[in-house]
Amino acid sequence: MIDEAELDHLMELAKLKLSAAEQEQIRGDLNAILGYFSALEQLDTEGVPELARPVELENVLREDQPGPMFSQEEALGLAAAREQGFFKVPRVVE
Repeated sequence: MIDEAELDHLMELAKLKLSAAEQEQIRGDLNAILGYFSALEQLDTEGVPELARPVELENVLREDQPGPMFSQEEALGLAAAREQGFFKVPRVVE
């Protein structure tokens, strides 16, 4: 189950800042979810095919069709910041 150190690590990865009450709520929810997985592990799946589908899947996506486009200047005109013809955004990966 999820202990305080693991929850702190998950919060850091997700860049979350939670109050103590929210942390307890989340820890309880995560432990309940993990409990469901533990219950599923107890099921006998011998002889059950790995994947069963009641209906065959088919690709329902349409072909891409280009539409109206912004010019580079129009697109960059919407940017909060730009540099050398590109959008400039804050670094998100350390």
